[in-house]
Amino acid sequence: MAATRFFLLLCILLISAQTRAQTRTPAGAEAPAPASDSCNGIFLSYTYKTGKIVPPTLKSNPSRQGYRFESTLVVLNNDLEELKSWRVFVGFQHDEYLVSASNVVLADGSSLPSNVGNGSVFAGYPNADLKTGIETAGDLTQMSVQVDLVGTQFGIGAPDVPLPNNISLVNDGWVCPKPSNQGKSVLQVCCTRDLKFKSNVTLDEEFLPRQDGDLTIMYDVIRTYESNYWAQVMIANHNPLGRLDNWQLSWDWMNDEFIFAMKGAYPSVVDTSKCVFGKQGEFYKSLDFSTALNCDRRPTIVDLPLEKTNDTNLGMIPFCCRNGTILPPAMDPSKSISAFQINVFKMPPDLNRSLLSPPQNWGISGRLNPNYKCGPPIRVSPSQFPDPSRLLSDSAATASWQVVCNITKPKGVSPRCCVSFSAYYNESIIPCPTCACGCPANTDSTCSTKSPALLLPSQALLIPFENRTTLSTAWADLHHFPVPNPLPCGDNCGVSINWHLFTDYRGGWSARITLFNWDEFPFVDWFTAIELDKAAPGFEAVYSFNGSTLNGVNNTIFMQGLTGLNYLVAETDSGNPQKDPRVPGKQQSIISFTKKLTPGVDIPGGDGFPTKVFFNGEECSLPKVLPTSNSHTFGSSLWISVILALTVFLAMQQ
Repeated sequence: MAATRFFLLLCILLISAQTRAQTRTPAGAEAPAPASDSCNGIFLSYTYKTGKIVPPTLKSNPSRQGYRFESTLVVLNNDLEELKSWRVFVGFQHDEYLVSASNVVLADGSSLPSNVGNGSVFAGYPNADLKTGIETAGDLTQMSVQVDLVGTQFGIGAPDVPLPNNISLVNDGWVCPKPSNQGKSVLQVCCTRDLKFKSNVTLDEEFLPRQDGDLTIMYDVIRTYESNYWAQVMIANHNPLGRLDNWQLSWDWMNDEFIFAMKGAYPSVVDTSKCVFGKQGEFYKSLDFSTALNCDRRPTIVDLPLEKTNDTNLGMIPFCCRNGTILPPAMDPSKSISAFQINVFKMPPDLNRSLLSPPQNWGISGRLNPNYKCGPPIRVSPSQFPDPSRLLSDSAATASWQVVCNITKPKGVSPRCCVSFSAYYNESIIPCPTCACGCPANTDSTCSTKSPALLLPSQALLIPFENRTTLSTAWADLHHFPVPNPLPCGDNCGVSINWHLFTDYRGGWSARITLFNWDEFPFVDWFTAIELDKAAPGFEAVYSFNGSTLNGVNNTIFMQGLTGLNYLVAETDSGNPQKDPRVPGKQQSIISFTKKLTPGVDIPGGDGFPTKVFFNGEECSLPKVLPTSNSHTFGSSLWISVILALTVFLAMQQ
């Protein structure tokens, strides 16, 4: 009996042990739930995978030693709503140079490879939207995206790990706390909705609303076929001080597309050799590529001249053919828009009339204009095109994308115009700063890039910098000003502006503005804008230009040429080019102000001088000092001029 009980007890213990063995999780598989599971928002993770040193080996300068890095960025939508046009900031901090990135483009329009050492925003491409787990039954391929990054970073070798200092979601309406480290190689953060943010997008809207910006570009597909489509590109200026002259528009084709035909604009280079000898030529065997226009991956588009407006082959597009000029809306609303149409041929596997993809990495620039940075194309509701006759219904685009560009001031980029100051109480002109618009390399032996510019007599303003040396040094000798050796370099600006404080009296004051064009090309429909922090409300009139205060821009006076006189000519030869220097294009006007609306302004003390000056949208370089009244007065101007002329004459004779 005892033996039977012992046998039964042994069987029970064996069965219990087997059951426990079957239900126990294998060693190493009992990991905690992923951090993403506890995130009811947008989960971001950055994982450093591997790296190695890259040549050359810099043992003497380890901070500049390059290392290859391979990392992965994951964006996961755990929210209740679809995340449209996602954008994520990665705070690179080791002077990273990004070589490749999958499933994204750089949101600032830069093409890879690119420097991203100050951080960069990534935008999803080709899939810009991340669906929810509810509408996909938890399908991670639709809810998330994995971005594989490969590049070079500097100074961080093993065993240290070059993680970014931050990762965050850039989309409006989201807040991201400081990311947390998971070990040495992973950075994670869960971004949640900002409860204070008021969105103008309803849940049932299929597209994002159009955004505001200094410049917007619409890419509207107006006709589509199996292997090609026609798109209309419309560039619209919305900034009161923004402008483009001889605009150049560029983008990247992402799927081997090429330009077959255009109306209203043209590629800067007509070349189809890359198609003939590439995969496009292999696929389109019967296509006559001699009639195509451009096969570059990154083409540059330019506007057509005015005489092509009514050309039946190249023109006949509203808002086309203006030689690349886009004016501020305040100058002429009809000239603040430029448009053209483009015939794009596609390549497999996109041979379907409904498979449409806009180009990426947009960029636009002008001749002497502001710098623009453009974001990625965002899918918006189809554009509506009114019937010109107003007899038929409006037509709609097949698909529309919007590109938003904003004016930026890139680090290290010099202005292209400058300002000099002068006043009735000082005979010396404070010229444009040394190297105001940049200096050529290797000038150390010929001129100084750091010495301040020499003060000038008034007659020197009309003389090119390379011909001012005798005049400026003679002026310095007369007034005992120091003269550095070597002499300061020039300003190297194509346009300079002199602001002269003309009068100052109890009830008002006046200034004289003079524009000089030192370039070889003229400026048509030019404008300048002057910001006066305290004195602008007293503006009364400008006498030789059209002028007014600018709506929507504080303390700014906007000036442009009178009708028929809005042409700032180029620099030309003098009457005696063998003897006399070239002569700049020049326009000038007096501006009057009242003090009734600005009591207490100190005009000579600085309130009468601009704090910002713009020419054709470009912000100009200003002197760092103002004219002082403790110098020579005009009582001695006659004698000074006579002595100066004699000194210069003697120097020229020697």
